[in-house]
Amino acid sequence: MPAPTSYRTAGLAELNPRRILLCQQRQIGDVILLTPTIHMLKTRFPEARIDVFTEKKCAPVLENNPEVGHVWELDRGRGFLDSLRFYRRVGQGPDGRGYDMIIDFQQLPRIRWMLMLASAPVKLSYPPPWYNRPFYTHWAPVSGPYAAKCKAGVVMHAFGLEWKNEPARVYLTEAERASAAELLSAWGVKPEDTLVTVDATHRRATRIWPLPHYARLLFMAWQQRPDLKFLLLYGPGEMEEARPLKTLAEQLGLPTERILLAPRQTELREVPAILTHTRLHLGNDSSPRHFALAVGTPSLVVRGGGSNAWTFPGPGHEDVALGLPCQPCGDNDCPQGHMRCLKELTPEAVLPRLLAMLEKREGEK
Repeated sequence: MPAPTSYRTAGLAELNPRRILLCQQRQIGDVILLTPTIHMLKTRFPEARIDVFTEKKCAPVLENNPEVGHVWELDRGRGFLDSLRFYRRVGQGPDGRGYDMIIDFQQLPRIRWMLMLASAPVKLSYPPPWYNRPFYTHWAPVSGPYAAKCKAGVVMHAFGLEWKNEPARVYLTEAERASAAELLSAWGVKPEDTLVTVDATHRRATRIWPLPHYARLLFMAWQQRPDLKFLLLYGPGEMEEARPLKTLAEQLGLPTERILLAPRQTELREVPAILTHTRLHLGNDSSPRHFALAVGTPSLVVRGGGSNAWTFPGPGHEDVALGLPCQPCGDNDCPQGHMRCLKELTPEAVLPRLLAMLEKREGEK
């Protein structure tokens, strides 16, 4: 995000909006991390209806959230004219009365189209570059380094709110939790097992710890803790990326029944429901780590090119990194071409952290 020298917040502190629209188009993890901001706004404006504009794939994150009034689901497959009609409906609000305030956390083209067609008197965002300024009436600085606090910074500075290190929130039903328990039982998880979920996939090369490293870590952890059982999670089209991990671990000697590959891709809300039955989540820097935070399950993330800004600054959530001078690079491909941050971070270095987190979790129960 840009950091210009001036902000435009005049008059915001006196506002009492009744209809607020938050724009977080993508990604799933970012929508999860928007929920502390939703909570802050609902606490500040308890009578306000807070709606969210996001992509259809992200919308399930907000189901059953009592602080969200309406979710506008963006279908990116719409044609241009149909999209314009949709953006106009969004700007008018579900009741046709429009919004008192729209807050944009991304400044993406589809959000800007909607802003052009909306008549909200306040259009707030983080400080925009010069070419985006016509779309906004106000802008406020972000905070950091934690990503959720960074988002919340816009409303913190605009309305004088205090960051209280609120965790993300996902609201599951008892039926969803029970369904996840039945699913795990059908997949081979027994009551005496200590379940660890593993997400070894990612769409960016600089975020993927090598599968042989994962395999050795799981094998060594099982040698220390024979009660451990590992469930491999994966996203759309990633089964064939996760399957080799099971094979590699078994070749090292991890019993087949101790490492489970989900036989199908889990639905979005099944992931946090499964995590409520999990002792620890282990993985790359992807959305399951944020789901773990949202349901109170500890998480350990192996970090490569990404920063620790995505790690919740509170107990139970940690990341481990090699600590090279080039970290974090933030790039999709290694600028140096060697990927040392991932290749040289050994399973032996991660194992003590994994075991310590498991012991700590068990001591709290």
